[in-house]
Amino acid sequence: QVQLVESGGGLVQAGGSLSLSCAASGRLSISAMGWSRQAPGKQRELVAVIRPDGSTNYADFVKGRFTISQNKARNTVYLRMNSLSPEDSAVYYCRVVAPYGDHWGQGTQVTVSS
Repeated sequence: QVQLVESGGGLVQAGGSLSLSCAASGRLSISAMGWSRQAPGKQRELVAVIRPDGSTNYADFVKGRFTISQNKARNTVYLRMNSLSPEDSAVYYCRVVAPYGDHWGQGTQVTVSS
Protein backbone atom coordinates (compact mmCIF):
# COMPACT_ATOMS: atom_id res chain seq x y z
CA GLN A 1 0.00 0.00 0.00
CA VAL A 2 1.31 3.39 -1.01
CA GLN A 3 1.12 6.23 1.46
CA LEU A 4 1.96 9.89 0.92
CA VAL A 5 2.49 12.11 3.93
CA GLU A 6 2.53 15.84 3.33
CA SER A 7 3.63 18.57 5.66
CA GLY A 8 4.50 22.25 5.70
CA GLY A 9 1.33 24.10 4.81
CA GLY A 10 0.06 27.02 6.82
CA LEU A 11 -0.67 30.72 6.89
CA VAL A 12 1.73 33.30 5.54
CA GLN A 13 1.57 36.95 4.58
CA ALA A 14 1.81 38.05 0.97
CA GLY A 15 5.41 38.15 -0.14
CA GLY A 16 6.38 35.44 2.31
CA SER A 17 7.64 31.92 1.81
CA LEU A 18 6.61 28.40 2.71
CA SER A 19 8.07 24.99 2.13
CA LEU A 20 6.12 21.78 1.60
CA SER A 21 7.36 18.24 1.79
CA CYS A 22 5.87 14.89 0.86
CA ALA A 23 7.26 11.52 1.82
CA ALA A 24 6.10 8.47 -0.10
CA SER A 25 6.23 4.97 1.29
CA GLY A 26 5.14 1.53 0.20
CA ARG A 27 5.69 -0.41 -3.00
CA LEU A 28 6.55 2.31 -5.45
CA SER A 29 7.60 2.60 -9.03
CA ILE A 30 8.04 6.32 -9.48
CA SER A 31 7.92 7.94 -12.89
CA ALA A 32 7.69 11.42 -11.39
CA MET A 33 6.69 13.27 -8.26
CA GLY A 34 4.99 16.60 -8.10
CA TRP A 35 2.56 19.05 -6.64
CA SER A 36 -0.85 20.21 -7.74
CA ARG A 37 -3.22 22.63 -6.08
CA GLN A 38 -6.89 23.30 -5.90
CA ALA A 39 -8.52 26.54 -4.80
CA PRO A 40 -12.18 26.71 -3.80
CA GLY A 41 -14.43 26.61 -6.83
CA LYS A 42 -11.56 25.87 -9.18
CA GLN A 43 -10.18 22.78 -10.83
CA ARG A 44 -7.06 21.11 -9.58
CA GLU A 45 -4.04 22.40 -11.48
CA LEU A 46 -0.47 21.24 -11.87
CA VAL A 47 2.12 23.30 -10.02
CA ALA A 48 5.37 21.47 -10.62
CA VAL A 49 6.75 18.02 -11.37
CA ILE A 50 10.17 16.45 -11.04
CA ARG A 51 11.43 13.23 -12.57
CA PRO A 52 14.04 10.80 -11.28
CA ASP A 53 16.61 12.27 -13.66
CA GLY A 54 16.06 15.66 -12.03
CA SER A 55 14.24 17.28 -14.91
CA THR A 56 11.40 19.57 -13.90
CA ASN A 57 8.36 21.31 -15.26
CA TYR A 58 6.56 24.26 -13.74
CA ALA A 59 3.25 25.93 -14.34
CA ASP A 60 3.74 29.39 -15.83
CA PHE A 61 2.17 31.03 -12.82
CA VAL A 62 4.89 29.76 -10.45
CA LYS A 63 7.99 30.01 -12.62
CA GLY A 64 10.71 31.93 -10.88
CA ARG A 65 8.93 31.75 -7.53
CA PHE A 66 8.58 28.06 -6.68
CA THR A 67 11.28 25.41 -6.69
CA ILE A 68 10.66 21.67 -6.67
CA SER A 69 13.33 19.27 -5.46
CA GLN A 70 13.61 15.67 -4.35
CA ASN A 71 15.46 13.22 -2.20
CA LYS A 72 15.23 10.02 -4.18
CA ALA A 73 16.73 7.88 -1.45
CA ARG A 74 13.85 8.91 0.82
CA ASN A 75 11.16 9.08 -1.89
CA THR A 76 10.53 12.63 -0.77
CA VAL A 77 9.60 15.67 -2.82
CA TYR A 78 9.79 19.26 -1.69
CA LEU A 79 8.28 22.52 -2.86
CA ARG A 80 9.82 25.80 -1.87
CA MET A 81 7.42 28.66 -2.46
CA ASN A 82 8.65 32.25 -2.48
CA SER A 83 6.94 35.56 -3.17
CA LEU A 84 3.58 34.11 -2.31
CA SER A 85 0.43 36.00 -3.18
CA PRO A 86 -3.19 35.51 -2.09
CA GLU A 87 -3.81 33.88 -5.48
CA ASP A 88 -1.56 31.03 -4.36
CA SER A 89 -3.97 30.11 -1.57
CA ALA A 90 -5.18 26.56 -2.13
CA VAL A 91 -4.96 23.02 -0.95
CA TYR A 92 -1.68 21.63 -2.24
CA TYR A 93 -1.60 17.95 -3.13
CA CYS A 94 1.42 15.74 -3.50
CA ARG A 95 1.33 13.39 -6.45
CA VAL A 96 3.34 10.32 -7.37
CA VAL A 97 3.15 9.36 -11.01
CA ALA A 98 3.55 5.62 -11.48
CA PRO A 99 3.30 3.40 -14.56
CA TYR A 100 0.15 1.75 -13.19
CA GLY A 101 -1.55 4.93 -11.96
CA ASP A 102 -1.13 7.98 -9.80
CA HIS A 103 -1.11 8.32 -6.04
CA TRP A 104 -2.27 11.43 -4.24
CA GLY A 105 -1.65 12.82 -0.80
CA GLN A 106 -4.38 14.08 1.45
CA GLY A 107 -3.54 17.71 0.77
CA THR A 108 -2.15 20.52 2.87
CA GLN A 109 -3.70 23.98 3.11
CA VAL A 110 -1.71 27.02 2.10
CA THR A 111 -3.28 30.37 2.91
CA VAL A 112 -1.69 33.65 1.90
CA SER A 113 -3.07 36.77 3.52
CA SER A 114 -2.95 40.16 1.85
